[in-house]
Amino acid sequence: MKTLKQKFLRSLLVAAAGLFAAVPIAASATQQYTFALLLSTLNNPYFVTMKNSAQAEAKRLGVKLLVLDGNNSSTTQSNQVRTAIARKVNLLLINPTNATAMSPAVKEANRAGVPVIFVDRKTDAGKAIGFFASDNVQAGEQACNYISQRLHGKGQIAMLLGIPGASATNERSAGCETALKKHPGIHIVARQTANFSREDGLNVMRNVLIAHPNLDAVYAENGQMGIGAMKAIDSASTQHKPFIVIVGSNSPYQQKLIKEGKIALSVAQQPGKMVAMAIEAGQHYLQDGVLFVPVPLMMDKAPGA
Repeated sequence: MKTLKQKFLRSLLVAAAGLFAAVPIAASATQQYTFALLLSTLNNPYFVTMKNSAQAEAKRLGVKLLVLDGNNSSTTQSNQVRTAIARKVNLLLINPTNATAMSPAVKEANRAGVPVIFVDRKTDAGKAIGFFASDNVQAGEQACNYISQRLHGKGQIAMLLGIPGASATNERSAGCETALKKHPGIHIVARQTANFSREDGLNVMRNVLIAHPNLDAVYAENGQMGIGAMKAIDSASTQHKPFIVIVGSNSPYQQKLIKEGKIALSVAQQPGKMVAMAIEAGQHYLQDGVLFVPVPLMMDKAPGA
């Protein structure tokens, strides 16, 4: 099985540059810029990693950084966009809670002439100068290709979905379903929302195991849901234990779980690197009027897994 795992070690980090309808800003190299980083939540290690990396990169570049916690609320985030505009920040880095609900706020920033960069997720409408994220469709497809091969094309799986309307949820689901369509012998017996939350992952998985005691595999769209599912499986009385595949960051705890065999595979992403790249690109844009797009990075699964 190790050979099979090795086939799915990597996921591309991509930086996709869009065009922003504004006149390039001429500025002196000594000007200090103020950026606002709007994160969907800080109640998740993935985004705490992103915050810490952003603060370190901003300090390195001499950028003043405001970090705002959206508490998974589009209303809160929309108000934060307006507050940031009123404070005359030079650039907005947005990790939107919901692709549709946050579109009007992005359009407000466009009208105010404040450049926007999306990080990890994006909105359905509104313009951004860039989008820095892992390829969530590819990540979902890789994860579910692994599941289908490990099951030899036959079995029952459950999908634990992220926050409804988040672009990461939509894309990771689409990638997984694309992979599974090639294997009609694999049946998705449960598609349950667990909101990227460990607690929700635990509670949802308990109910799924009761309804489907012969479940073979779990696809979790982030690490927190996967850990919650693992705890539910560990505490279940059934002898038939499904394996778990996740998409998300490779935290030290997740690496430990993979080494212990409690998580089968993690299609790893690097939130710290994507936000650092976004901040550097934003500074280049403000100084030169050109978006700097770094060379794509490769990210590996937990070492030794």
